[in-house]
Amino acid sequence: MADGSVRHLSLSVGQVTEAFKRAGDHDAAERPEADDAATPFIDLYVAPVSVRGSGYVRSIRFHDTGHMRLGDVHVGDAPTFRDVDVFSTPEGTTLDVTQPSRLQLLAQRAFGARAKSFLTFDLSYQLPQAYLKPAPAPAAPAHSTAPAGTPTPVSSTATSDASEAPIWVEMWRAKTGQIVVLLCAIGLLTLIFFFQDFLVRRPVLYDRVRLAFLAFTLAWIGWYAQAQLSVVNVLAFLSAVRTDFRWDYFLMAPLIFILWSTTAASLLFWNRGAFCGWLCPFGALQELTNRAAKLVGTPQLKIPFGVHQRLTTLKYIVFLVLFGISLSALGTAEQAAEVEPFKTAIILRFARGWPFALYAGATIAASLFVERAFCRYLCPLGAALAIPARLRLFDWLRRYRECGNPCQRCGNECPVQAIHPEGHINPNECIQCTARCSITTISSVQS
Repeated sequence: MADGSVRHLSLSVGQVTEAFKRAGDHDAAERPEADDAATPFIDLYVAPVSVRGSGYVRSIRFHDTGHMRLGDVHVGDAPTFRDVDVFSTPEGTTLDVTQPSRLQLLAQRAFGARAKSFLTFDLSYQLPQAYLKPAPAPAAPAHSTAPAGTPTPVSSTATSDASEAPIWVEMWRAKTGQIVVLLCAIGLLTLIFFFQDFLVRRPVLYDRVRLAFLAFTLAWIGWYAQAQLSVVNVLAFLSAVRTDFRWDYFLMAPLIFILWSTTAASLLFWNRGAFCGWLCPFGALQELTNRAAKLVGTPQLKIPFGVHQRLTTLKYIVFLVLFGISLSALGTAEQAAEVEPFKTAIILRFARGWPFALYAGATIAASLFVERAFCRYLCPLGAALAIPARLRLFDWLRRYRECGNPCQRCGNECPVQAIHPEGHINPNECIQCTARCSITTISSVQS
């Protein structure tokens, strides 16, 4: 801050209101975000992080596809920021930070049902002289007397630039500790699945293990590491496959990449249940909320199976609509994907506008009465994962001829009604809770 390496833009609600007044937009000026004019509107710090190339472009428009959210800034004595984000320049453009530049912040203010007004606020930037050195004088062309075919020496500078690690490698190095923790958790979950018979015969132990894992998923994977998967990731992947697929784009978020790789592999073994039932922070939030509600005696709604079956189709409709929109406008599809409350409840921890917070709160409130209500009926990510889950190779849950005829204990106790009255398990709905099905099945047969 002292030498200009980092620039700062701070605006209050009152300053934004005054700017709208000066622009003659009285409708927007009369709809401030807060009654107190001193309320902060934005507190923004900006600095360049990495420079590649030497070209210069007049204007760069940053898009969602070039945005990555970081958990924190791992620098000694760095202040704590609520949001830390990296925007990369789009492919085919370069930024010369030795030249003066200007960041334009687009501020919007909504008034009425659909009306919005926009203003831009500028933040100039000039790289401090301490980071610059004189450009080397162009070298005179050398007249080589070496025999034809002799290799041309490569300068040490060129070698250094060529061997510079890609930025995604640096991201993996910076998150080594988090990667190790996540891999250990995935390894533990794999052991839980492979040795489920041992656990389900010890229901108290199993229940404690599951509760502990769900708490870890919510608190560490979700709220701390912010590694919540989203249908937006699916849409971005499908769009990249159709256009210019690049692995380095997906490798920029190591925890997200590991979770997606784990989810893809687990689809062959346990359908979508490995992620939806164990590794989804929002799913864990719903289940833990429902358990707390049951402890205080909150009545649970039992949806008739026929109605439940029809309602489960809603999430597939939501996913297909989002996919259809993404074919022509990926940015619009990402906005429509706010039907997932994941960003509000997990990534931003409800620090968002009241419509988003109200919607996320409503989905969680529904889980008080219907366990995992959003997962069952609206989650487009669950629908997207259920489609390739048809390719699974194994059936891990043992069934018996008594299942459904006459025994109905599994069907009655399944938390997401994934078991049909005749005893058939619907793999598209199963969240692999394991114990609730296996324990009751084993006890029924033994009895």
